[in-house]
Amino acid sequence: MTEQKRLSPGDPAPDFTLPDSTGNEVSLSDFRGRSVVVYFYPAAGTPGCTKQACDFRDNLGELAGADYEVLGISPDKPEKLAKFAEAEGLSFPLLSDPDKKVLTEWGAYGEKKNYGRVVQGVIRSTFVVDPEGTIVKALYNVRATGHVAKLLKDLSIA
Repeated sequence: MTEQKRLSPGDPAPDFTLPDSTGNEVSLSDFRGRSVVVYFYPAAGTPGCTKQACDFRDNLGELAGADYEVLGISPDKPEKLAKFAEAEGLSFPLLSDPDKKVLTEWGAYGEKKNYGRVVQGVIRSTFVVDPEGTIVKALYNVRATGHVAKLLKDLSIA
């Protein structure tokens, strides 16, 4: 497997501007002054991604109470994200990155193992960005199940 760019704590978070599920542009820089959890997932509506999104939804109160915003990013088109958000009652922004530019910049797209084969795809990843725009946590290849609970513990929220 070829080595790909990965972000580490202390790195500046690469800024981005992407359309959300309603077509509005959302930039990471819009959240300066607040901590942000940015998570990348393969596809809206799939079992693992639904479980992960619902975990974030169910813990949004605790995250918001600790002053964290949540942004989910996938290669899905805004229309698909809108259906996903509506079906699952997701109130945080889901952003569309169909050309995978942001996914690649954050190291969340590239070679990964899938059922023992090496494939190109979205690497389920979560990042915590501080109010100044610096990466505090960079977690790659996270599991969809139980990940949010572990993140809350790591951030001393739970």
